[in-house]
Formats: sequence, structure tokens, C-alpha cells
Amino acid sequence: MTEAFFELPFFTNLLILLVAAKLLGELFERFKQPSMIGEILAGIILGPSLLNLIHRTEDIKVISELGIFLLVIMVGLEININSILKSLKGRNLIISLMAFFIPIICGTSIGFLFNQNIMTSLFIGLCVAITALPVSIRILMDLGKINTDVGQKIISVAIFDDVLALTILGVLINIKDTDFSVFSILKAGSVSLLKLVVFIVILSSVYILIKKVLRRGDYIENSLNKLISLLKGKEPLFALFFVFILLFSTFTETLGLHFIVGAFFGSMLISEQLIGKDNLKSIEKTTGNIAMGFLAPIFFAGIGLEFNFLSISNIGLLIAVVFVSYFSKIIGGYFGGRFAGLNGKKSLTLGIGLNARGIMELVIANIAYNAGLINTEIFSILVIMGILTTLTTPILLKRAFRNEL
Repeated sequence: MTEAFFELPFFTNLLILLVAAKLLGELFERFKQPSMIGEILAGIILGPSLLNLIHRTEDIKVISELGIFLLVIMVGLEININSILKSLKGRNLIISLMAFFIPIICGTSIGFLFNQNIMTSLFIGLCVAITALPVSIRILMDLGKINTDVGQKIISVAIFDDVLALTILGVLINIKDTDFSVFSILKAGSVSLLKLVVFIVILSSVYILIKKVLRRGDYIENSLNKLISLLKGKEPLFALFFVFILLFSTFTETLGLHFIVGAFFGSMLISEQLIGKDNLKSIEKTTGNIAMGFLAPIFFAGIGLEFNFLSISNIGLLIAVVFVSYFSKIIGGYFGGRFAGLNGKKSLTLGIGLNARGIMELVIANIAYNAGLINTEIFSILVIMGILTTLTTPILLKRAFRNEL
């Protein structure tokens, strides 16, 4: 027998969820912790895990999708193509590769060790390998270490991780309907990689074209400002920006890749040099207001609604995923740092600093869950892992920076 559940009207659900998410988010902010943890907790309290007051309906899922869309755009706006190229230069590439592939191999191996299927294991590995750029920047700014050598390397690796993780996500989503035989995976993987290459070629062509136009001075910025002055509707800049991003999202969706891949890479093309400082600030402010004021809290609270601690029957897997998420990232960062010429203390600090996951890990876990690629147990384990690593990294990193002195 299933427990009876009285469904509240949609806007009542939305009101309760938003108020609870913002209140608990504010509480966590006051304790110097990311608001998203409080927002997830709001969903856990209101959802089936505790009060069973609100369930994640299709309407809430749609709003959550919009939240994912804007969150990924915000991350993309913090990165530009030049930053990616910088992360691939010299010793930074060694750190980035080791700090990503050691965790993804370890996380995937844990999945296989606990008899998970290949797709579930790969998503465990992918979520373990991520370093969330926005969370890393926030932690380093709070500690006053963002401009240090180690701080800059953490940001560089986080950029590389986010880009590579979303690229791999696009491939995995594309092969989800195979029968998981070796031949089927290789065939589907080859096709999805070809699609990805097509997208990257087009993205690179747009980037090269932008670079050429920028050599002519402020041509794009001036043309954009003229177009905005001609348009009579409200917020024309914001509308034009979203048309640009939606073109990329539509293209990647047409290719069979996830829409956030297009949104992420499209937003990375937008820079101060391209559209001007004031225009970029206006876009960032409007996007941030809508995302952080409304859509993102609903998304994170929605994760809490889906979370179910009782679904975790394999405590050994939970412990293993949390353990591996910490130590594989520290090991990857440490040995990457040592190979890149950093001393032992700085390499250890680097490894610890790469443990912040948060936004991007939860976005990928949510996409995998909604696509039916992981079950509720694995989803709940990945949520716990994301919360724990995000909560503890600032404390551990602060101590690590002290020990450097």
C-alpha cells in the first residue's frame, strides 16, 4: 500500500518551496557556507524524506530545467576561451589531466567494484572528478587566496574539469539508449564523438571569426549598441543574449547532445572584449538575479525533493564514494602539482582545494537521474558526496594554506 499524498496547488508548492529554500539558504550564507546546501535541505525537509508536503511534480521539474540552464550560463560567463587555452598550457595541463583522470578512474572503479552497470559507474566517476568553478572561486575569495599561485592553479583546473565533464556528459547522454554491449557502446560512442567534433569545429570557427572581428576594434560592441538603441522593447540586450545562447543549445540538442552543452560553450564566447564591459555586467546581473533569486533555489530544493536517504541500502557504497571523492582528488592534485614542479605543501593544498564540487556535480547528477541513467540510491549518494565535500573543503583548505607558511 502506498502512502496517500494530498497534492497542493502548483503555486502554493512553489511559494512554500521558494520561501523555505531562501530562508535556509540565507542561514547557511550567514555561516559562510554555500546557500545551495540550505536550499537542498529545504527540499529534503518538505519532501518525501521528512514532511512529505511537496513532491517534485512535472511543473517543478520544468522550472528546475530552467534553473540548470541559467546556472550553466552563469558558469560559462565566468570562463572564456582564453582561460581554457591557459589551462592547457605547459605545466597546468599536467595538473588538469591528473586531477581529472585519476578521480574519474577511481570513481568508475568503485562503481564496478560494487556491481553497478557501466553507465552508472561512469557517472559516479564523472561526479567524483568534477571541481565546481563557482564554488572554488567563492572559497578562494573568502580566504583571500584567489591571486596566489595555488589559487590560480585551482581555478585553472576547475575550468578544465567543467569543460571536460560537460563534454563527456554530452557523449554519455548520446549513448544512453544502447544495449551496453562493447560493440554498441563503441559504435554509439564513435557517432557521438563525431557529433561533438562537428560542434567543436563550429564553435572554434565562431571563436576565430570573433577574434578577427575584434582586431577591427569595437565593431561588434558598437553594432550591438546601435541595434539596442533601435529596439523599443524592454531588456533588448538580455533578449539578444538569450537568442544567441538558445541557438547553441538548439544546435547541440539537434545533434543529440544535451542542451546545457550548447548553453555552456555558447556563453563562454561572450566576453568584455566582444560586447563591452557595461553590456557584460548588465547580462551577468540580470542572469544572476533571475537564477539566484528564483530558479536556482527551486532547482536545488528540487534535488532535496528527489533525495531519499532510505533508498541507500548499500552503506558500503556510500562510504566508498565519499572516501574516493576526497582522496582521489587530493592524490590527483598532489601528484599533478609535484610533476608540475610545486613543492609538497603547495601540491597538497592544491589537491585539497580541488575537492569543492557543488553546482556542476549536482547538475550532472540531476541530468543523469532524470534521464534514467542512475537510480534514486546512486543519486542520493552523489548528493551526500557533493554536500560533504563542499562543506568541508573551505575548512580543510584554510588549514592547508596556514601550513604552507
